[in-house]
Amino acid sequence: MAFNLSDLHLLRPAWLLLALIGVLLPMLWRRSRDLQHRLRGNIAPHLLPHLLLMPSDPHRLRPVHLASALLVLGALAAAGPTWEQDRPDFLENRAPLIIALDLSPSMDTIDVPPTRLEAAKHTLHDLIARRSGARTALIVYAGSAHLVLPPTDDPALLDSFIQALSSDLLTRPGKDVAGVIAQAKRLLAAEQAPGTLLLISDGADVTQLSRLKALLADSPLQVLILAVGSNPASFDAPALKQLAAATDAPLGSLTLNDDDLDWVELHAQQHFQDADEQQRALQWKDAGYWLCWPLLLVALLCIRRGWSLNWAAVLLLGLLLPPQPAQANALADAFLTADQQGRWAFEHHHYPAAAQLFVDPYWKGIAAYNAADYDLALATFAQLDTAQAAFYQGNIYVRRFKFDQAISAYQQALQHQPDFPQASANLALAIALKKDTESAADNTPEVKPDALKFDKTPGKGQTKTVQTEQASSDALWLQNLSTSPANFLRRKFSLQDQGAGHE
Repeated sequence: MAFNLSDLHLLRPAWLLLALIGVLLPMLWRRSRDLQHRLRGNIAPHLLPHLLLMPSDPHRLRPVHLASALLVLGALAAAGPTWEQDRPDFLENRAPLIIALDLSPSMDTIDVPPTRLEAAKHTLHDLIARRSGARTALIVYAGSAHLVLPPTDDPALLDSFIQALSSDLLTRPGKDVAGVIAQAKRLLAAEQAPGTLLLISDGADVTQLSRLKALLADSPLQVLILAVGSNPASFDAPALKQLAAATDAPLGSLTLNDDDLDWVELHAQQHFQDADEQQRALQWKDAGYWLCWPLLLVALLCIRRGWSLNWAAVLLLGLLLPPQPAQANALADAFLTADQQGRWAFEHHHYPAAAQLFVDPYWKGIAAYNAADYDLALATFAQLDTAQAAFYQGNIYVRRFKFDQAISAYQQALQHQPDFPQASANLALAIALKKDTESAADNTPEVKPDALKFDKTPGKGQTKTVQTEQASSDALWLQNLSTSPANFLRRKFSLQDQGAGHE
């Protein structure tokens, strides 16, 4: 970006007061050494030049001048001069995407081999692989809309649910786009960021079109529609066009190459950037660090023979400070608090170290949760009476197959924060898993053996405790479940439909 003088400004202008001190310092020093000025009140001014012998100073550059230069340059650097706006390199990967996949029976049509639904799932598999590090949510819908996964940056977990989807998971007929938009708006409110809703369908319910525009009014949600079908005559193209017009959504189609993926990513990134620029002022690049090099040069010039510094103030300050015990991380402790050190470890994925460093109970619990130290996480979250703490407690209980405690924890989270889509989704999941586990236990046949035989004589055998590895990720945890994602999704959607029917 070219330098523009009109864009030049300071991020922290208050530091220029230090530069003012630096400018005045040589003048004050010269005044303090002016004997004529000090003796003018005691000796006649016309006699002073003849009575004083002022040796010439061969050194025009004195330590006070370099100290002045250090103060001025340091003040300018600390003030943060800038003339260029800064957009992080990872901004395009932050665009949240909410995928809504139509599971109506029409999606089983084989005009797109093997079926429309399977072709859409294949496209989504490639899409989430390209969006590594970005947050993506998954919603499915037919006559009702259901949240499958809240926004996650784990592509393996998301793909495991996508591949488990089928048209028999939902029983209500229809295409409830209004329900999808309501779900997406709740997710986006929790994300507190502009995002995109990608509708993948082969048709639309035109009776809902009149209220969709009102649902999207004043919302940072962008809608994209990806039509699934071999040609416009094989699916409800007119209804999709009407849906696109009602939601101001670009209309694309599933392709055999990556054009559809490029189309989705381009619209999602552009919408995120445009909305983000409207919601907040762009950050500016702090160019003050460039002044560190001249600062270093001036500091090196201060190291000259015959020059010295008055260390009295420094020594006095050192004597007043209380002695600290020596520690291995004394340098970090001198500049960073324990929570700041924990944050650094957390951002560099050193979760066990972060859990030990954090003092803040919430972040300590989060770090322990990510480190799979669930005992520490439970003990830490138990100190907090918040929706997030109860939510993570529920997650830990589900991992340990303690579904009653998990259900109670999620219900507590929803009491604190009724509009908590992740807790609502996990509550339904815990209930479904509990029912599935109880059903599997009830259907287990009881077979009594005719005889028991041991291959070891009594007292000769050895016993060994086998410890199972605790799941350290959602994907590994799901693999360890005794049920498939399709089974508990079916139960979850059924329970949600039953609950909606009683409202």
